[in-house]
Amino acid sequence: MVTAIVFINAEVARIGEVAEAVAALPGVSEVYSVTGALDLVAIVRVADHEQVAGVVADRLNKVPGILRTETHIAFRAYSAHDLEAAFSLGGD
Repeated sequence: MVTAIVFINAEVARIGEVAEAVAALPGVSEVYSVTGALDLVAIVRVADHEQVAGVVADRLNKVPGILRTETHIAFRAYSAHDLEAAFSLGGD
């Protein structure tokens, strides 16, 4: 599994629209709106580096409203967590 973290700058008036479009792309597991110099951060999780190129270069970068992206490939994970459990509303 290859994980890529994609920093996204988008047109201000289209941030929500861009986030939804990026989140709908195959291979994108999460999209976060963030404060600071970036507008969005997308997490891409795919089987190999060729698929990263397919998601980022062939699809994500073509989403209308995206101004600029910067992609970082993760090579080692230091913590593992279950996002579903972290955001669980309770119940077993």
